[in-house]
Amino acid sequence: QVQLVESGGGLVQAGGSLRLSCAASGRTFRRNVMGWFRQVPGKEREFVAAISWNGNSIEYAESVKARFTISRDNAKNTVYLQMNILKPEDTAVYYCAATQYGITLYSSRYGYWGQGTQVTVSS
Repeated sequence: QVQLVESGGGLVQAGGSLRLSCAASGRTFRRNVMGWFRQVPGKEREFVAAISWNGNSIEYAESVKARFTISRDNAKNTVYLQMNILKPEDTAVYYCAATQYGITLYSSRYGYWGQGTQVTVSS
């Protein structure tokens, strides 16, 4: 069982940065692939990034490559999403998720989800 709590969202101007954190509880955190997704009202939840248990394998959505960086600290049971050069289209609720499968961009493969944190980018 894994419980996830996101933090770090907020309001930022276009071009600015935010760092999201996701604190996980549960002894299996270290064995889980961790992912970040985002969702705006009326749209499907969208894959943002994912990282393997040891950090050696990482995937990004094309829309965030070169701007966002996912990382994890297994000693702290925490995964991060550093978001730079933010754009208004990055505005969404951002969710942290965990899966016992390999890295995947399909939200249906993630069995554990946080409550989400709002990110708003003003133009």
